[in-house]
Amino acid sequence: MIPIRSLRFTFLNLIIIATVCAADQPAPAAPPAPLPYPLILGPIRLWDGDAPGALGQRPQDIPTLTPFPADAAKNNGASMLILPGGGYGNLAEHEGTGYAEWFATHGITAYVLKYRLGTNGYRHPAMLNDAARAVRLLRVFAQRDGRDPNRIGVIGSSAGGHLAATLATHFAAGQADATDVVERESSRPDLAILCYPVISLLEFAHAGSRKNLLGDKPDPELVKFLSAELQITKDTPPCFLWHTVEDKTVPVENTLMFAAALRRAGGLPSVHIYEKGAHGLGLGRLGKPAPPWADQCIYWLQERKFIR
Repeated sequence: MIPIRSLRFTFLNLIIIATVCAADQPAPAAPPAPLPYPLILGPIRLWDGDAPGALGQRPQDIPTLTPFPADAAKNNGASMLILPGGGYGNLAEHEGTGYAEWFATHGITAYVLKYRLGTNGYRHPAMLNDAARAVRLLRVFAQRDGRDPNRIGVIGSSAGGHLAATLATHFAAGQADATDVVERESSRPDLAILCYPVISLLEFAHAGSRKNLLGDKPDPELVKFLSAELQITKDTPPCFLWHTVEDKTVPVENTLMFAAALRRAGGLPSVHIYEKGAHGLGLGRLGKPAPPWADQCIYWLQERKFIR
């Protein structure tokens, strides 16, 4: 039997040893300074406070980005902004999350934009402001996370295609002296992918998209300003477009007019017209297969060195 005194002595020695060991350990490092936009996987607000022109603080008044990180084994440093369709009245999930998961498997970090909608009381330029801010944020995120800030693409479908085309024709350089670091970045996407897009707000317009974007009696000059086929310049980024002739919701003429205008401006669009297929196919759904645009798009992205 060990005497009580010996037990006390042993216990005291252990305390002293533990105290000395702890004293020998280096002091914990100070936590790093917080990033202006911390790396999170949930929805990210585009602005710290209220969005410009916000009508309130409802969820539909708060534009957000939801990130989908690239497959780590395939991450190639590119980023893609995704603008779902829905006629500026809702947001089609299969043209948002569905695309994001697909891009992530190809090594592209994707972000789905929840932009403000006409059915919630918004009109132009709220939607374009949201999309432009999102491109700028993607550049900030790319610099923060070690991706390429000069490989920022945008993809939009239907009305989301109109917003993407508007972004590709009405972008702005950053403000070098802006106090908000995000506003120092350019809102010009490096390329655009337009899926069965609404392009024109004139003869071949989708009436519902035009109404939700501009209201019942839009200014004719604003209608022209937002008809993307009339706004193309030599600085419009490279574009990939696809459409089906059978599309009865958004006529194929939208894509054809935009492609022709790109050619007149000296651009080299990649244009894919398919005979079969209804509007809104995205990547295809059960019983509604899509044409092989996705594989052709990946080939185009590789050809342009967007995927490396």
